[in-house]
Amino acid sequence: MARIAVVTGATRNLGLALVQELAQRLAPDDYVYLTGRDQRAVLESVAQIVNARATVAPAKLDVSSGTAVKDFAAGLADRHGGIDIVFSNHYHRTHPQDDPANVIDSYVAANNLGTTQVLRAFAPILRNGGRLFVVASRAGSLRALAPALHSRFERLTTLEDVDEAVCAWRDAVRNGKAAGQAWPAWINIPSKIGQVSAVRALASERREHDALRGIMIAAISPGLIDTGASRPWLDMTGARSAADAAKPLVEFALEGPLDPTFYGELVHLGAPDGRLNFRSLVPWK
Repeated sequence: MARIAVVTGATRNLGLALVQELAQRLAPDDYVYLTGRDQRAVLESVAQIVNARATVAPAKLDVSSGTAVKDFAAGLADRHGGIDIVFSNHYHRTHPQDDPANVIDSYVAANNLGTTQVLRAFAPILRNGGRLFVVASRAGSLRALAPALHSRFERLTTLEDVDEAVCAWRDAVRNGKAAGQAWPAWINIPSKIGQVSAVRALASERREHDALRGIMIAAISPGLIDTGASRPWLDMTGARSAADAAKPLVEFALEGPLDPTFYGELVHLGAPDGRLNFRSLVPWK
C-alpha cells in the first residue's frame, strides 16, 4: 500500500526540507503533499524538489480555516483511504518590531488554532503505524512560563480546553493586559506551550487506541535552525540548516516501532554532531 505524507507550512525553510527528505526516502508509489496557503508559492516550491522517488503533490491549504483543513483531510481519506505521516509545521512569522497586540489574532489563528484543526482533522484518518507530529520547540515546556501561569495549561484534557486557554492568552495580549498577568513579551513562548498542550490533550484521549495500532503522536523540537523567521530573534551560533534539521525528523517518522515513552510528549531530535538517532524528552514542567 502506498504511504501518504503531508507537510503543512511547506513552501520554505524546514517544511520544504521535510518534503525534500521524505520525497527522497519514500518509495515511487508513495505521495508527499506539499501544502501552503499561497498557491503560487506551493507550485514554485514543488518545482524546487530534486531527485524525488515519491510523487510530490502540491496542495493549497490555509490551516487557519477549519473548513479548509477538514475538507483537505476528507479528500485524502477518500483518495487514499488514510494517511501515514503528518508534519504540522506551519508558522505565521512575526518580527521584533511588531506590536504583539496588532499581530496576535493572525498569529494564534495559524500557529495555535491551525494546529488544533490539523490534529482534529488528521488524527482520525491515521492508518496503523501512523505518525502525527507537531513541530514545536523546547520553548514549549512549562519551564519557559512563569509558575503562576502553569495552571492555565497544566491539566487540559481536550483540544477545546486548549483552544480556550490559548484564546484567553490571545485576548490578554490584544487588550494590553498580558504583561500584568506575567505573560512573556515574546508571544512565541505561550504559543509553543499551547501547541505542546494540544498534543498532550489529544494523546490523553487516544493513548490506548493508538498503542494498539502502533500510532505515534508527539510534539517535536528540531533545535535551532537558521531561517529568516528565527534570525531576527535569536543568536544563530550553532544553528543548523533546514536540510540538516529535517533529516532526524524524517528518520523519526520512518523508523519502525518507536519508544512508547515519546507518545504525547515533546521530543528533542537531532544532536549538533549530526547523529540522527539522538532523541531526548523535554520535561513538561
